[in-house]
Amino acid sequence: VVAATPSPSPRFTNYSGDAPRIVNLADVTAAEEPRMPTGLSELDRVLGGGLVPGSVVLIGGDPGIGKSTLLLQSLAHYGDIGVPTLYVSGEESAAQIALRADRLKLSRERLRLLTETDIDRVLAIAVQEKPSVLVIDSIQTVYSPALSSAPGSVAQVRESAAQLVRFAKATQTAVYLVGH
Repeated sequence: VVAATPSPSPRFTNYSGDAPRIVNLADVTAAEEPRMPTGLSELDRVLGGGLVPGSVVLIGGDPGIGKSTLLLQSLAHYGDIGVPTLYVSGEESAAQIALRADRLKLSRERLRLLTETDIDRVLAIAVQEKPSVLVIDSIQTVYSPALSSAPGSVAQVRESAAQLVRFAKATQTAVYLVGH
C-alpha cells in the first residue's frame, strides 16, 4: 500500500514568505517578543503585556458579555496610535457597530470595518489592507465555500480557523478570534 502525498491547499497558495525550516532549539536566541499594548490594562495583563505580531488569540465567552465591545475599544486605541486594523463582523451590521462605538465615545476615523462571512473574501481583503491587528467576530459565522457544511459546523470552524492561523503566521498579523 502506497500512501498518497498530500498536495498543498490551493486556497492558500498566494501567500509568500520564507520557506519553513527546522532549527535546533539550542541555536535559537531566546528573546522576549515585542508586544503591542492594547490600550486596556487588564487585557494587556492577560496577554502578557499586549499582542504579539503573528499570534492568534481566542476571546471566548457567552453572548452579550462584552467580547465585541472589548475588541472594538482595543482597535480604536490602535487606530488612534496609527496601527492599521481590520474588524470583520459576521454577526452585526456596520450600523450596529457604529452605534456601539458612539455609545463608547470611540473615535471612528481609523476603524476599518468589513461585514463578510466568506473566509476566502476576508483573507483576500486582509492581504490588500495589510492590517497589523485583525478581529474576526465571530469564528462561528465565517465559512469556506470549499466545504459543503454550514457555517458554525465543526468542519467550517476548524477550516476557517486554520486558514486564519496560516495567514497570521505568514503575514505577522495579530488575529483575534471571537468565539461563543
